[in-house]
Amino acid sequence: MMQCHIYILKLINGDDFMSIIKAIILGAVQGITEFLPISSSGHLSLFQHFLGVGGEGSLLFSVLLHLGTLIAVFIVFHKTIFELVVEFFGLIKDIFTGNFKFKELKGKKKMLVMFVFSCVPLLLLLLPIGNDMKLMDWLSGFSEDDSILLEGFCFLFTGCLLLTSTYISKKKTLTREVNTVDSFAVGLAQVFAAAFPGISRSGSTISTGMICGVSKEYMVEYSFILGIPAILVANVVELKDAVDAGAQLELLPTIIGVIVAAVVGVACIKLLQWILKKDMWKYFGFYCLVIGVVTIICSALGL
Repeated sequence: MMQCHIYILKLINGDDFMSIIKAIILGAVQGITEFLPISSSGHLSLFQHFLGVGGEGSLLFSVLLHLGTLIAVFIVFHKTIFELVVEFFGLIKDIFTGNFKFKELKGKKKMLVMFVFSCVPLLLLLLPIGNDMKLMDWLSGFSEDDSILLEGFCFLFTGCLLLTSTYISKKKTLTREVNTVDSFAVGLAQVFAAAFPGISRSGSTISTGMICGVSKEYMVEYSFILGIPAILVANVVELKDAVDAGAQLELLPTIIGVIVAAVVGVACIKLLQWILKKDMWKYFGFYCLVIGVVTIICSALGL
């Protein structure tokens, strides 16, 4: 008991306490920005920049926070995910029994196949660019550098995309599901979001689907479930690289950050579903434009 009190006093008075506060802040930022279309990677990069969280462990911590938002996706969409798992085995059965017909796909089976088309563009990130380096490794440097100029321009891009999808969606009726062309376009949007901090994954994928004519409600579910394999692969790759590089993280702050990201993430998914029904998508576009301009100014001033 005495040792417990000593540890608590040490925690409150030492750097560990500040690490936990930073983890809570970054976990909340991750939970909010992963699901609201304002870029989690961009905001995490900004907060890490101004909180002085950097080095090899910063990118690892960011990736692990995505585990929290992944948990949130499983909590909110557990029924759909369970149906997809059941339909997956049904799809495998159809393939081996000769009953698979691409043109007759519908419902969750069609969604599963469209996920495959959306994930194909992610292979671009594995392209080798020399010196045992992949394209993904080179792009990850933008998340760890001391500059936030790129993040500013990416925020501007996200804002323009959100406003464009808002304008186009008002000109057409969004009722249908994702088709082959839509799924590949959404996959390309996900690649750009994965490559550049400041481009929102949810914002870019949902907006791309809306521009193609897919319903908003369908795209929310499609976008977040689509992110599951991408987040899992990113975590596996980054954990392996971190072990090889000898990167270290504080266990307690990391766990707290992941939990906060999960709790806040669940709330933000529900909020986003409500916002889309109220036709308030454009306000996120205006926000991204403002934060983009502010970020560029801060970078130019060397703040």
